[in-house]
Amino acid sequence: MPVFAQQPVASVPGQPDSLLQNSPDTTSKTQFLLLDTLNYRFFGDGNFTRGNISRSLMVLRAEVTLGGPVISIATNPRFTYGKQNGIVAERDTYVDLFIDVFKKRKTYVFGLGTVEVSNLRGIDLRQLVGAGIGYRVLQTERNSLTLTNAIIHESTNFVERPTIVTQRNSFRVKGSHVFLGERLKFNHLTFVQPSLTDISNLRWNTLLSVEMPLNKWVAIRTTFSNTYESEVEATRENNDTYLTFGVSLGTLQ
Repeated sequence: MPVFAQQPVASVPGQPDSLLQNSPDTTSKTQFLLLDTLNYRFFGDGNFTRGNISRSLMVLRAEVTLGGPVISIATNPRFTYGKQNGIVAERDTYVDLFIDVFKKRKTYVFGLGTVEVSNLRGIDLRQLVGAGIGYRVLQTERNSLTLTNAIIHESTNFVERPTIVTQRNSFRVKGSHVFLGERLKFNHLTFVQPSLTDISNLRWNTLLSVEMPLNKWVAIRTTFSNTYESEVEATRENNDTYLTFGVSLGTLQ
């Protein structure tokens, strides 16, 4: 019986092995999950008075963003500690997480989640989760303005009063503007969050800051913050306003 030797299959010059090539689906998934940039800033703000009323307030914040071609992940944790006449008034912790999809486009979608504990407002634990859509109204080297709207589910465990669970519409305006040849920077962030099930249940928060960069990494700043909640403990006020002074360190511009 004749024996036929098996001849090797000649490879085509310049043609890589098909087994080593990524399929279009694999390449697409890799690009979707890629995070290739890191920006961060750390803030220290405070306000201290002595005399008939001794008052101290310290606010530590951070901004951290991981960015990629498709997905962007951002967090803005905050810790506030304050005393008045030796008694602790604020010992508040706030942590959030934003996951944006197609953030570099004019219109994008996002998901968010937050956890908050507040001695000031008598909140043992507040949890929030939601999703929405964002729209970049303006994006230049000196000015940016973004509008977002989300539907969120919120649960607030108070120290004394019963837990409140509600769904809210969360509308946000966020902007950054540079003046005087980059010697002055104005940042603003405002949330308005009415309940969808109880029109009288309303929350809002406004944060305004003016920064004067000393160099690429360091800036001195003044911050104004106003927070309102219609549903609070019986011994708490609905509105809180802060004016603080401090510095920022980091790379996020």
